[in-house]
Amino acid sequence: MKRAITLAIPLLALALLDLAIFAVVVLGLGRPPAGAEVRWLAVSMAAAALCALAYAVAHPRLAQLARRLAYGDRPPSREQLRALTSGLTRTVPLDEVLLHLAEALRHRLALDTVELWTGSDGALERRASDPERGPATLRLGESEARLLSRGGVSGPAWIGVWLPQILDGRDQAELRVAPIVESGELLGLIVVERAPGREAFGREDEDVLHQLGRQVGLALRNSQLDSELRSSLEELTRRSEELRASRARIVAASDAERRRIERDLHDGAQQQLVAVAIKAGLARDLVESDPAEAKIVLGQLTAEAHSALGRLRDTAHGIYPPLLLERGLGEALSEAVGRRAARGRVESAQVGRYSPEIEATIYFCCLEALQNVAKHAGDTVTVRIRVWEAEEWLQFEVADDGPGFDQSSRRSGAGLTNMRDRLGAIGGTLAVDTAPSAGTRIRGAVPLES
Repeated sequence: MKRAITLAIPLLALALLDLAIFAVVVLGLGRPPAGAEVRWLAVSMAAAALCALAYAVAHPRLAQLARRLAYGDRPPSREQLRALTSGLTRTVPLDEVLLHLAEALRHRLALDTVELWTGSDGALERRASDPERGPATLRLGESEARLLSRGGVSGPAWIGVWLPQILDGRDQAELRVAPIVESGELLGLIVVERAPGREAFGREDEDVLHQLGRQVGLALRNSQLDSELRSSLEELTRRSEELRASRARIVAASDAERRRIERDLHDGAQQQLVAVAIKAGLARDLVESDPAEAKIVLGQLTAEAHSALGRLRDTAHGIYPPLLLERGLGEALSEAVGRRAARGRVESAQVGRYSPEIEATIYFCCLEALQNVAKHAGDTVTVRIRVWEAEEWLQFEVADDGPGFDQSSRRSGAGLTNMRDRLGAIGGTLAVDTAPSAGTRIRGAVPLES
């Protein structure tokens, strides 16, 4: 159907043209043709129709012959570029795409050698070549990379000045280098070669190489974006798994802490309060019968009441220190250092008040770090705690001059895991800097509420 339409339109146009010519002839003669004139006019119109029909049929072959005479056996540059870039797809691994491109380019431009170099920051790697030439590295200076990214297809003279490494072993070859560029950034090179004595590179060849460099640059940029996206997704997945595990540990730790508090209250303060109640009843019974013994029992009662009160304060301190609630991080940490470290100081002069969640997180992380110091370094080391604000983050650091340790040979203990969980629950981070005989520095940060 399409073929018939293609042939019918030229014939219709020819018929209209013949009618127009007939009208001109009639007007020119001033009368309709007669006799032999009619016969010759009809023969001429039929001949014109046959010529138009023959031309419509032969036109594709004539166009193909014209292209062959103009370009040889190779198709024109647009068709070559379309064929070469048809395989530049994200669904195929990049190395496979580049190798296919090198093979296709060598065939279509009748080349002896094709090399595709890719890279960044002035270091290019030979990723594909036909025939295979193995891996190699090309180092470019900043000026060379800038000139290449702005230039077009270069010949041996330019290459000899700016890329002499490319000419090694092929000084007599007919050579061209096309930059692979995307958004003004040099992402690689296309290096093509023809042996001495073969056909020189023409304008069509260089146009194909120039346009191909742009297309490959776009493909490389897309590949980089895909790789970065996959890395981001993998990082998000990893962080999501860590957060899920962290939350599970926090729930388990909360349950364990609740049970500990219940046990402390039951075995400690509760038992003492029961004893206080019993002795209070005993003292009441002795007041009249044995006042002296009643005084002794009342003295014991007072001591046990103070002891129970101390137990309750210790338990409450472990839940949320009253000093932290009343006076803030600076004084609460100073009191903690005074109780747990022989030599230590707290630097928190410019720290204000924050939400209870943030203050409790940093306080208990510092407390955990102090416990690690006492456990692994002893009470003779010097400890320094710093708390400060920086760029909308509240940061802290617990540093000691103890023996340190090798992080690569020791897994994170429960203390560091607890700190990471506490900080991670409110979007914070934790880093550990230590080495044998170099002390330990634990540094964390929590985002401040906007």
